[in-house]
Amino acid sequence: MKEERLSRQGESREAVQETVAENSVSIKGVLFDFDGTLTVPGAIQFDAIKQDLGCPLNQPILEYIGEQPAEKRARLKEILESHEIVAAKGSIPNRGVTACLGNLGKMKIPFGILTRNSLRSIKTALLCFPRFSMSDFAVVITRDDSLPKPHPDGVIKAAGAMGFSPDELLVVGDFRFDMIAGKNAGAKTAYLTNGGKTTMEEGDPEPDFICRYIMEVIDIIRIVNSWV
Repeated sequence: MKEERLSRQGESREAVQETVAENSVSIKGVLFDFDGTLTVPGAIQFDAIKQDLGCPLNQPILEYIGEQPAEKRARLKEILESHEIVAAKGSIPNRGVTACLGNLGKMKIPFGILTRNSLRSIKTALLCFPRFSMSDFAVVITRDDSLPKPHPDGVIKAAGAMGFSPDELLVVGDFRFDMIAGKNAGAKTAYLTNGGKTTMEEGDPEPDFICRYIMEVIDIIRIVNSWV
């Protein structure tokens, strides 16, 4: 994977400029994943959830639930949401999130959330954000509103709700499903590593940008929109 990583010091600027030349449409809105992107990674324990659900470790949870008989799905969804609510109550804003969202506000760039979580869990988690609430987000798309990532449905719906075309959005996330959904919708994508290893797999679409920290999203927008 070609890593066109940004930093606050503007390193890899030449590589970024090459990407910008290939993606000349300005960024008018930002769509964030939630867990591990806007929050510190690790609040939700996916392996523990899968164990309680009887879901194989190598299978995504929502897809597993969707395959079960109707009479079983309701109970599995209850188990999943109970885990999500516990994790939501312990959520902590990720490093740089307050500054990043504050800067987007000053730049008049609307931002939203696209998550595989339930709306209830997102509302609960946002209570842990001292500076921001649901009303600060231009759109919040959960599994209650769209087909879950990696399907592009949520990105397309978010773009429509924000009044933009998908190619005017920057999708930011810490998991491969975020990048797949964004790319398949025609949006720009920024993969957030949080200083860790990539979750991208062979054959996945290549992110347009790779960030170590979420504040680098501001650098991406300034460069893509020629504000530097």
